[in-house]
Formats: sequence, C-alpha cells, structure tokens
Amino acid sequence: MADIKNLIENGNAVLGIEFGSTRIKAVLIDEEHNPIASGDHEWENQLIDGIWTYSQEMIIDGLQDCYANMVKDVQNKYGVTVKKLKAIGISGMMHGYLPFDASNKLLVPFRTWRNTITAESAKKLTDEFDFNIPQRWSIAHLYQAILNKEEHVKDISYLTTLAGFIHWSLTGEKVMGIGEASGMFPIDSSIRDYNKAMMDKFNALPEIKTMPWQLQDILPKVLVAGENAGTLTKEGAALLDVSGALEEGVPMAPPEGDAGTGMSATNSVAVRTGNVSAGTSVFAMVVLEEDLKAVHEELDLVTTPVGDTVAMVHCNNCTSDLNAWVSLFKEFSDMFGMNLSVNDIYGKLYTNALNGDKDCGGIVAFNTLSGEPVIGLEEGRPMVVRKPDAKMNLANFMRTNLYASLATLKIGCDILFKEEGVKADTIYGHGGLFKTKGVGQSILAAAMNTPVSCMETAGEGGPWGMAILAAYMVNKSEGEAFDAYLTSKVFTKDGGSVMNPDPADVAGFDAYIESYKSTIPAQKAAVAGLPL
Repeated sequence: MADIKNLIENGNAVLGIEFGSTRIKAVLIDEEHNPIASGDHEWENQLIDGIWTYSQEMIIDGLQDCYANMVKDVQNKYGVTVKKLKAIGISGMMHGYLPFDASNKLLVPFRTWRNTITAESAKKLTDEFDFNIPQRWSIAHLYQAILNKEEHVKDISYLTTLAGFIHWSLTGEKVMGIGEASGMFPIDSSIRDYNKAMMDKFNALPEIKTMPWQLQDILPKVLVAGENAGTLTKEGAALLDVSGALEEGVPMAPPEGDAGTGMSATNSVAVRTGNVSAGTSVFAMVVLEEDLKAVHEELDLVTTPVGDTVAMVHCNNCTSDLNAWVSLFKEFSDMFGMNLSVNDIYGKLYTNALNGDKDCGGIVAFNTLSGEPVIGLEEGRPMVVRKPDAKMNLANFMRTNLYASLATLKIGCDILFKEEGVKADTIYGHGGLFKTKGVGQSILAAAMNTPVSCMETAGEGGPWGMAILAAYMVNKSEGEAFDAYLTSKVFTKDGGSVMNPDPADVAGFDAYIESYKSTIPAQKAAVAGLPL
C-alpha cells in the first residue's frame, strides 16, 4: 500500500481511458502493469433522426466523470491526490465519423460504428479499391455524406474518430494510432501509413474533385505504438480534471480503437494469435501470416497497434439483448421478493445454459438491436422463434441466446478459417460475455472450433490495454518490439486458462447456425413489418 501511494505521489502511475459503447472506464496501473485504481461512467447511445449518436456534451461529461471517479477511488484506497502521471492513453469504440470545420466546430452529430447507413458508399469504395470497406469505417461515412450531397462536407477541415477527438482535445495534436487509423482508411503495412494508391484513387473520384480539400489534408497523422503523440496541455489538464489538481505535460500515447487495446490486453499482437472482444458488439481479430486470397465483405483488414495486418470479423450486436433478458428475470425475481443480485442471476442462467441441448433444441434467437452487415441487415429486430416441437426449457432458451450473441461472428469466422484457411494457435477471449467462468469461453470455442484462453486480467479489457500501450511508450528499451514487451514485461505470469473445443459442442453450433441462416429471411420480414 505504501509503495503504491509513493508511486502515485511521485507521478509514476500510467492511465488508460476507453470510451466503450455503454461505459467509459479509466484504469490506473503501476510499474508492473497491475491495475491499482479505476473509475467509470455509464452512458448509452441515442437514436436521433435515424442516427446512432452521442452528443459532444455527453462525451466531455463522461470523460470528466470517469476521471473523477478514478481519482475518488485513488483517494479512498490510498489517501492521496492524483497530481502527476507518467503517461496517458485514450481509446474508444472504433471508426465512426466526427467532422470538424476550420474553427473546430463539429459539423454534424457523431455518427457511431453502430450506424448501417453507408451501404452505397461502402460498396462503391470496395469495388474501386478491390479492398473491403465496411459500412462503419470513417471513409464510408465521408463518401456517403458526399453522395448524399450533405452541405457540411465542403467545410470539413479535420475528420477524426472518438478516440482521436478526445486526444486532440487534451493535446492539440491531430494524430491517430495506426490500428484506429486502419478503420478510417486502408493502411499499407509496408510503410505504416495510409495506402497511397487507394488515397490517389479516392481523390480522383468525380465527387471528390469538386471538394476544396484532398483526403490526406483532413485525416489524422498516423503513429505506431511506442511513438510519442504529444503531451497533455494546460487546457487539456483542466478539461480532464475539473478539480484542477492534475498537472500538464504528461506524455500521451497514440489514441487507439478498442480493437487495438483488446489485442494489447490479451497479448495477441503476434502472428497466428487472435482475440475476441465480446460486449455490446463483438469482434474477432487474427494476425495474418499472409494476405487473404479474396475480398470478403464479412472480413475487414485492419492492423495491430504496430501496423501488422489483421483480419477482423466485426458484428454490431452481442450482449445487449442478453442483458435485456437478464433484466427481465431480475424483474421477475424482484416481483417475488427474492432480492437476487444481477450478477448471481447472470451466473446461474449462463451456467445452466450449458445443460441445454447442443443445438438448442429447435429454438433460434436473433439479438439484432441494430443492423448487422454480416447477414445483410440495415436494421434489426430482436426475436426468438421455435419449432412447435422445440424443447422449450430455460437451459435451451439461454443457450440459444448465448449462441445468438456469437452467431454472426461465427458466420464470418467460418469464412476466415474454413474458406481462407487462416490458422490461429489460440484465441483470447475478453469482455462481458466471459465474466461467468467457463460459459462464454466454451460457447466461443465451439463457435470457432479453436482453443480459447481467458486471462485473469481479461476482465480489465480495453482501458487496461490502453494503459499498457501508454506504459510501453515511456518504459520500452531501445529497439524493444511491442510483442516482446508484452511477453517479457506484462504477461509473465498470466498465461490464461485454455479451453479446447468440445466436438459435440462444435457439431451442435454448426447445426444451430444452419437453422439460424435459414431463418434470416424471417428477421428481414420482421424489420419490414415493424418499422421504426
């Protein structure tokens, strides 16, 4: 306790802050990369005029409340005030669209990754580049706004993402970590920068020639892990810490997306490693040995925080519908005065799901609160359907909802592993789906037919991964690679508990996914029949 107190007082603690979909979390770590304090702020996106968004006020208020709660945790645990920090890193939900004019005014409300409104532009750019451009990428949002003849596009001076916006606000630097930048525009891993050939193709498009800017002039500068991305300014310190205690001058790491921090938090940045982050959304990432043989709309090509190519399957929906069902069971238990904790309800329901039929007994669920490009949905409608003779019991009901949380991920990963023949030695799982020990892990192992490891530290997730990236920037030895730093300095003890896929579970999930895919037309009919 005394050592940690001295560490904080001497300004040697490192802070990572991540803006997730439902929670902003700050994690403070010591010199051994152990979490020593944390704070969070819960928030929810808003659907306004058909756009999933968070207001600029919500973003800043959330940042300040999250930091203040971390400071309170430090005060309560160690009795000291945070005045100095060794380094800070900011990360956030990937991609999206935040365009600013020359006076730093946000031109339109933040368009998040969750929006599926860019199908036209994504397809046109995919065809133009012969490279998959997902709907949520910043370049797809920009080009769609241009195709829509939106008035604001001519006034864009700077285009960034949520993590980039916060970093800019704290440092004045218009920069981006390469992993997050790879979700703005395709990256050429050989030069660790935007793909120049594709940039030239974009600038040559007829609609772009009429703009008063070229793309390279409005995008952030690309940085790789370990590079300095500026320092906390006096204004930035006042913005982050409204109490005024935090001093300026703190070195800042390149801002990253939650995919990059997930790789960092699970030691999966080397070739043939991969991770699955399962929370509000779910995505799988596998570091590639070689290029894919074909372009697949279900597979994104992004990078690690140091710029190596990664195949990514990203799905917009994961645990939100599961959470809604658990809330329903909580309401039921409260009605009978049981006073059960939500965590206990999660644990019991999830564990009991393992007793269900391997193929869920004829029940199929869709967890689609929003659109899901992997299965061709611009919008979604959560639903549960079953055969008349389905084995309708609680275990099968919860098992089908757990399967549903990973169903679209499995569809994409089947292309990656079965069609492309990509190899992964181990997949590391992290995020809310894995909090109940052994359940989400076994379901994921069945979905991917690959060993899945969950580390004790995986629950810390993205903000801890961002703190590690910041620590690497200030602590690395000369020439020390990031993967070597992770192995020798961070993950020296926690190799994780590995669960191998059960062949019966794999066969059951395969059978389930065939029923799921054949029911997709019913999901599309539900969208048409229940308009927003």
